[in-house]
Amino acid sequence: MGTNPTNRRTFLKVGGVGCAGFFSSRSVTASPPRDAPASSVILIWLSGGASHLDMWDLKPDAPAEVRGEFRPIATSAPGVQICEHLPLTAKVAHHLAIVRSLGHFDRGTGDHHAGYYYNLTGHAPDPSFRALLNDRKPQPTDWPFLGSLISSRRTPHPHLPSLITLPQKPGAPQYTRPGQFAARLGLEFDPVYVTGNAERPLEFAAPVLSLEGEVSADRLTSRRTLLSAVDDAVKDFQGPALSSLYSKQQDRAFELLTSSRAKRAFDLTSEPEAVRSRYGPTVNGMSLLLARRLVEARVPFVSVFWQEDMKLDKKCKSAGGWDTHGSNFACLKEDLLPEFDRIFSALIEDLQGRGMLESTLVWVSSEMGRQPKIGDPRSGGVSGAGRDHWTHCMSTVLAGGGVRGGTVLGSSDKLAAYPAHDPVAPEDIARSICAATGTTAAEAVDREGRPFPLLPEGRVLESLF
Repeated sequence: MGTNPTNRRTFLKVGGVGCAGFFSSRSVTASPPRDAPASSVILIWLSGGASHLDMWDLKPDAPAEVRGEFRPIATSAPGVQICEHLPLTAKVAHHLAIVRSLGHFDRGTGDHHAGYYYNLTGHAPDPSFRALLNDRKPQPTDWPFLGSLISSRRTPHPHLPSLITLPQKPGAPQYTRPGQFAARLGLEFDPVYVTGNAERPLEFAAPVLSLEGEVSADRLTSRRTLLSAVDDAVKDFQGPALSSLYSKQQDRAFELLTSSRAKRAFDLTSEPEAVRSRYGPTVNGMSLLLARRLVEARVPFVSVFWQEDMKLDKKCKSAGGWDTHGSNFACLKEDLLPEFDRIFSALIEDLQGRGMLESTLVWVSSEMGRQPKIGDPRSGGVSGAGRDHWTHCMSTVLAGGGVRGGTVLGSSDKLAAYPAHDPVAPEDIARSICAATGTTAAEAVDREGRPFPLLPEGRVLESLF
């Protein structure tokens, strides 16, 4: 069979997996303790800032300008109510723990970059976030993504990455969101990004899993010597230590490209049609199905960052995601909530049916909640029916992995504006997820031999488990 030539751009893609961090770590990897309930984590990130008081924490007795159009419904968990437009999720609520008192407590900026960073790392954003907002780029000295921390403490997977993000790199390329990288922990613990296709949702691709043209594994291996020039350039520019890390990323890339087992894990066509249909025909639905396949293959951490639909941008003033500055209720009712309800409930049912829920921690989060008072000035005020950013109070949801289902932790005030009982911060969520996965190491060592604590703040939320 004829093949197209492999070009320099292809090799740079193969060799450049996860090049966001430059601060290496000598942290020791290990399998989770046998008594750790969660061997894997699936993060479902509702990109843009999902409205907590229109999903998980409705306030039917609040004034009309706060409570909005939706009503709460009963769930399979006695005494727990959620939005009426989440009927399938309501049926699996006995598996869920809803935290309704999560807030940033004036440590954030009210903006997306800081919201990503705080919730994904468990560390409050530094002053540069407030100064730069969406122009604040990821930095090599940032605190590591929680997925990087957890996967760094595991024995490397034999044929798959230990940390996979799909179906997009959030914010790329213009506003790449901080908090999703290993940063000071070392680029070897960065996620492998797998790209989904909204038009062809069964197809997923990553630089390490695909090549431009029809290049066979044998031909790729024979041409590997062509990378020596790139290796030399990296070594001259960055020094031996960083060159070694770069080589590890190259090795991982080539192992994946030549591994039939890795490619099989990404083959959704092998799933029964009934299973694919339950998840739905969207790239987000297929991403959750792929996440289930990956944790079934014992990948420690899979992140699914909701892929925005730009057809909703004008309607919702939201860049197509959960940032509902305009038409909050129409966008949620007609578009966002039905899709989330279907795919999230499908994942919970699927994991439970396969006996995997107890060993898989599912975490639903976002960078912020939405402002209680309806009417965002940037979309016409009250007539625009939007909700602005709100980091003072939000909700997060956990399931499986030793979580005590059918529970609610904490509460917000009568307007869902501030935590009222048992306030929780992002560092508490991070510490709790680490506890569920048996990630107990308190510090790592940088490439110059200096120890540093990984999660110096926060508490384990014992009542969740």
